[in-house]
Amino acid sequence: MSQPSVSILVPCYNVEKYIHQCMDSIISQTLKDIEIICINDGSKDNTLSILKEYADKDKRIVIIDKSNSGYGDSMNQGLKKANGEYIGIVESDDFVEPNMFETLYKTAKENNVDVVKSNFYAYTTKTNTDVKSFVIPSSDENQVLCPRQRQGIFWSQPCIWSAIYKKEFLQKNNIDFLPTPGASYQDTAFNFKVWLMVEKAYFLNDAFLHYRQDNENSSINSPGKVFCVCDEYHEIEKYAQQSLYYDQIKYLIPCIKFGCYNWNFNRLTFSLKWKFFKTFSKEYKHSLENKLMKKNLYGKRYYKRIKLVAYHPYLYFIYYYFRKAKKCLHL
Repeated sequence: MSQPSVSILVPCYNVEKYIHQCMDSIISQTLKDIEIICINDGSKDNTLSILKEYADKDKRIVIIDKSNSGYGDSMNQGLKKANGEYIGIVESDDFVEPNMFETLYKTAKENNVDVVKSNFYAYTTKTNTDVKSFVIPSSDENQVLCPRQRQGIFWSQPCIWSAIYKKEFLQKNNIDFLPTPGASYQDTAFNFKVWLMVEKAYFLNDAFLHYRQDNENSSINSPGKVFCVCDEYHEIEKYAQQSLYYDQIKYLIPCIKFGCYNWNFNRLTFSLKWKFFKTFSKEYKHSLENKLMKKNLYGKRYYKRIKLVAYHPYLYFIYYYFRKAKKCLHL
C-alpha cells in the first residue's frame, strides 16, 4: 500500500451531535489518497458507534479507541499512528470544504515547504453563518516565509487545524503535544514549536475549515482549568531555550504570553481570578528582573501596565474591577 498524501487526525470526545457533519466533510475530500485517524477519547455518548459505522464503509478510516486521557495524549497517539507524508487536523465539532486537503497538499508540493497555513471560517451553528477569520498577516499572504524572520504569525491564535505539517519535519524537531490529563489549550505550545522550527512555510489567504463557535462543551467555554495556559507557556519556554534559535525569539515569548494570560484572566470566574493572577504577577516579575522584556516591543502604556501587574498586583486587581464597574454603570 502506498503512503497516503495526508493523514487527517480527528480527536473525538462526546461529539455525537456534530460528528456526522465532520466525517461527511472529510470522506468527501477531492484528495482521495488520505488516511483518516479518529481518536476516541473515552466518549460516553454514541460517538464511537458512529465512527465504527463510517469505518465499515470507508477503509481509509482508522479508529483509535482509548480511555479518557485528554486532548494532548489523543493527538500524540494519532501522530504516532499516522502514515501520511503530511499531517492534517480536523476537530470533531468542525467541518471542512471539499478541496481543503487537495489545495493544501498541492501548495506544499509546488513550493517544497514543510507547513502550509490558511485562514478559516468562524461558524455559528444557531444562525448557520460563517465569518472569514484572518490569522495570517496580510503582508505574509501567498508566499514562502521563515516565521522566525517575519514574526507576525506568532501573534495569531493557534488554530492548528487550518494547516498541514510534514510528518518528517514534526518528528525531526520533536514537535508534539503536552499529554497533561484533563488539560486544555494544548495547541498553544504545539503551534509555537512549529513556527519556531520551520524554515519554509507557505501562508494561504484562502479559508477552508469551519470552526464552530457555539459548542457548549468546547474548552473555550470552560471556566475551570485555571493553569492550563501556564503549562503551555512553560513548555514553550523550555523548548525554546533548548533550541538553536532562542536568542531570536526570547523577547517575543513574554509579549505573546501577556496577551494569552490576560485573556485567561478575563475569562475566569471571580473566585478563580485572584488564584491565577498571583501566578501571572510572579511570572512577569521574573521576566522583568531577568531582562527578558524589551520596552520597545510593547509601547509605553502597555509596558507600564505589565510593570503594574508584576510589582503591584493588588493595585492592578482593584483597578481592573473598578474599570469593569465603571463600564457596567456607564460612568
